[in-house]
Amino acid sequence: MKIVLLSGGSGKRLWPLSNDSRSKQFLKVLEDKDGRSESMVQRVWRQLQAAGLGNSAYLATNRSQVEMLMSQLGSDAPLIVEPERRDTFPAIALAAAYMYDVESLPLDTVITVMPVDPYVDEAFFHKIKELEQVLHATESNLALMGVVPTVPSEKYGYIVPSEQRYAGTEGLKVNHFVEKPNRDQAAVLMEQKALWNCGVFAFRLGYIIELMVEKGIPLKYEELLKNYKKLTKISFDYEIVEKETSIVVVPYDGYWKDLGTWNTLTEEMSRSQIGTGIVTEDSVNTHLINELDIPVTVIGINDAVVAVSPDGILVTSKAESPRIKEVMNTIEQRPMYEERRWGRYRVIDYVKYTEDNEVLTKRILVRAGKNISYQLHYKRSEVWTIVSGVADIVINDKLYQVKPGDVVRIPDGTRHSIRAITDVEFIEVQSGSELVEEDNIRICLEWKDIPLHQFI
Repeated sequence: MKIVLLSGGSGKRLWPLSNDSRSKQFLKVLEDKDGRSESMVQRVWRQLQAAGLGNSAYLATNRSQVEMLMSQLGSDAPLIVEPERRDTFPAIALAAAYMYDVESLPLDTVITVMPVDPYVDEAFFHKIKELEQVLHATESNLALMGVVPTVPSEKYGYIVPSEQRYAGTEGLKVNHFVEKPNRDQAAVLMEQKALWNCGVFAFRLGYIIELMVEKGIPLKYEELLKNYKKLTKISFDYEIVEKETSIVVVPYDGYWKDLGTWNTLTEEMSRSQIGTGIVTEDSVNTHLINELDIPVTVIGINDAVVAVSPDGILVTSKAESPRIKEVMNTIEQRPMYEERRWGRYRVIDYVKYTEDNEVLTKRILVRAGKNISYQLHYKRSEVWTIVSGVADIVINDKLYQVKPGDVVRIPDGTRHSIRAITDVEFIEVQSGSELVEEDNIRICLEWKDIPLHQFI
């Protein structure tokens, strides 16, 4: 069995810590058993390894999350990258094409698809292993995992099974689906033994390949990449699941939670305060998460979330925190904090002086042994001031070494890169007519590929 973890999301529900490049699964607000901070994706990846499924897993993601995934899971994490966001059906089709064309997997290989960020215990992943056996035993086209509900929730879709149980398995034939009912309807569904749809499903590779042929979707991986923008933006549920009649569901009666909003996320945080600040004792059930170096003080406020990051400040009651997505829906902003495969950066100032002159200041950390890509910019110049650590830099194919106090000037059109010998921090001041990601012209990614002609 192969597992595809879907990593996407726009980052609005956990603003201001989350953004387009740092969605909820990357927030390091949880703790492992040793008390070390970890994100949802790191937790799930660790649990997959513990369940013996790590070597079978892939991450299907989009370009904006590649650097973050490499930063948190390592550069060896197997990624299948969408050229652009097209929803879950195109992403799964792309993953299927990769396994069929590039990996040449047999058509009877079972593929299990799941979100990258469920909050579960390890029993969940052992239950996932049963999907392969149930799929073969019942000869169904799809096998779903359904969570036995604990409350009549309005937040989830429901899978309504029939009473038909397949002999020798825990599988039940699926009767129909109900999408996010109201509380009274949910209570009736629970009486009918309905299950929460947790977004986990399995199918044979040949099943999705046949569907792709019917829909005229290329099976060659490179060809599909080139034509990816032509695929309709649609979820796998709408495009496939709701039209399929041969579906079995396996009940999971264990711990499962979607940490998609501030009120649910803070329920699983082991500490009520992360970062600099004070929360007074009479602030009951209030959480402070502060990513800035300035102190934040919360006095006498109950049942609230105060979240502070370079992207903004949120003060909300926990009950009303799910409204953040609709409140922020019309606001577009560049990410002010990002993790990359080589380290991280934080925007500390941005000023637009005239239509032709913008200035952006970043504090950048490059970890020892890592390097940024060899690149150039046409619309901006940069000045680097080394704050700490020692690094090699390349300017137009020439190698130099820098230390704290050194200043490096990089005019527009200059090829440049930096590799940290120790952890190195520097202040980067960008100045130009347009400070955008599209002006990062990458020549090569790896340090060994940079053409060095002179050593100084």
